Amino acid sequence: MFIESIKVKNYRNYDHLELSFENKVNVILGENAQGKTNIMESIYVLAMAKSHRTSNDKELIRWDEEYAKIEGRIHKKNSTVPLELILSKKGKKAKYNHIEQQRLSQYIGNMNVVMFAPEDLNLVKGSPQVRRRFIDMEIGQVSPLYLHESSQYQKVLLQRNHYLKMLQLKKQSDLAMLDILTEQVVQYAVKIVDKRYQFISMLQKWAEPIHSGISRGLESLKIEYIPSVDVSETMDLSKMIEVFQEKFAKIRQREIDRGVTLIGPHRDDLAFIVNGRNVQTFGSQGQQRTTALSVKLAEIELIHAEIGEYPILLLDDVLSELDDFRQSHLLNTIQGKVQTFVTTTSVEGIDHQTLREASTYHVVQGSISKVQ
Repeated sequence: MFIESIKVKNYRNYDHLELSFENKVNVILGENAQGKTNIMESIYVLAMAKSHRTSNDKELIRWDEEYAKIEGRIHKKNSTVPLELILSKKGKKAKYNHIEQQRLSQYIGNMNVVMFAPEDLNLVKGSPQVRRRFIDMEIGQVSPLYLHESSQYQKVLLQRNHYLKMLQLKKQSDLAMLDILTEQVVQYAVKIVDKRYQFISMLQKWAEPIHSGISRGLESLKIEYIPSVDVSETMDLSKMIEVFQEKFAKIRQREIDRGVTLIGPHRDDLAFIVNGRNVQTFGSQGQQRTTALSVKLAEIELIHAEIGEYPILLLDDVLSELDDFRQSHLLNTIQGKVQTFVTTTSVEGIDHQTLREASTYHVVQGSISKVQ
């Protein structure tokens, strides 16, 4: 899979931009604050219908404009398909092959991307929220059903939290209504947790040998899912439902006192264990970076295994964050098989065949030109 072209209108600092790309490494060069990352971000947004940098879509729309539009042509196996995304103050409109999609969960997954940016180094040492977002975004790309169930879970969770707040403030007293909302939360929660366990198991399969390679065989990586309820991947859904129901019954009064839902997928986490120790707490910065890189490279292989095509790789200002050995490992892995976009202020000091053969674009104050 690769993106042949992209066209943006009223996006960030671009009033209009049209670019064609080759199915290899595309380097976007420029000083900071010139608009390099905005090009990279527009490719990500076209795929995921949301940004990796902000949760506020209004920030993506050019100042004083009503809407932003991104169009792309995606080459998949033997066909080329147009994608279109319009962001406005009223919401989003997404089209696949000229047909408007009723739900974003039907649209996401038509174009697969893996983003690796400096903030992804926080995957290991950052907050649980960063890791939950990672897992949700990645499963969503290969499972539209997961996206739909996550969205439904968030809606019911919001209702349940609102009702708990009303009970806390004594504005409501009907516990039967709380039981109904709890039951709905449980039904979605177990499906999400079950799917996350499956995903982590697949990710582990790819990440372990990759990590061993990057660490020259000195380290062994394990990825563990840490649920907020005492469930395990060996349980079937009916057993998980039973465990969730018992736990909710136990903590009912505590939740009413606090006015918030205290357990569920929105409270779960991941742990990265290297040589038996949690890298977040005990790992060196080098180990944390190797772990983040291993997980990102594993993602590429996992998506390929799931859909039969390699995703598009977006490397946003990340090469300068990696030492020579990790840079080489990354570039060797993608060479000749993954369309890759690299933003950087300079390629000096990165001596690699992949970059020597790359297409290069130069960005200055929102104006971009291909280097011949």
